Amino acid sequence: MTSVPVHPLNDGTELPGVGLGTYPLDDEEAERAVSGALEWGYRLVDTATNYGNETGVGRGLARSGVPREEVVVTTKLPGRHQGYQETLASFEESRRRLGVEYVDLYLIHWPLPRIDRYVDSWRAMIKLREDGLVRSIGVSNFTAEHLERLRRETGVLPSVNQIELHPLLPQDELRAVHAELGVRTESWSPLGRGSEVLKDPAVDAVARAHEVTPAQVVLRWHTQLGAVPIPKSADPGRQRSNLDLFGFELSAEEMDRVADRPHERLGGDPDTHEEF
Repeated sequence: MTSVPVHPLNDGTELPGVGLGTYPLDDEEAERAVSGALEWGYRLVDTATNYGNETGVGRGLARSGVPREEVVVTTKLPGRHQGYQETLASFEESRRRLGVEYVDLYLIHWPLPRIDRYVDSWRAMIKLREDGLVRSIGVSNFTAEHLERLRRETGVLPSVNQIELHPLLPQDELRAVHAELGVRTESWSPLGRGSEVLKDPAVDAVARAHEVTPAQVVLRWHTQLGAVPIPKSADPGRQRSNLDLFGFELSAEEMDRVADRPHERLGGDPDTHEEF
């Protein structure tokens, strides 16, 4: 079983240095993937109401036999449930589907600034944390401006901001804001889904130099940035490989080579994207 370092969060909890993403697995696939990943040593699992697989993730957690308190279970509030009371009700549905007494990390999935209800949702999440139903609260796809508004209007910053982050979108400016505010960066699509990053000759050369895979190089790049990647895989071999990131280190020159490419966003723009 691989040992994974942990990061302290600004609320006193901890986040494992790499996790398992579950989008777009269905319930049956998620159950198998989560159960197997926990056996390999994963201790961070990421799902969302909109993934439609919270039930499977919960079953995988139970099936694994790993003590509940050892696993950081993350899920996310969908856009259609933003608002104070709506957030409280949506959380209870997520908790029921997951089959857990508490959720370790609860995130607002997208800010949806046109709807302008994310501050109300954030106030509800603060209450959930105060009531002990959530250990840590955070956000996903928030910009620096969204984070500042949460701080200004509630006095509470997220412990985590889960953002699109990969060598095509290094997010240098936002990561610097996170570092200044004490918000941990989590990376979705860490391998640059649908792109050619893993086939890039520069990444391949670094991989061969360390006798690892291109995916391991890119995931190691994330960890050395201080970010927490959450690659999705239902394949046991890739799950194990994606976790085995801590026996080698990239040089500063290799870190630059991994991200030395034209930058582009593969997912939605947080200022305009709407996911209900």
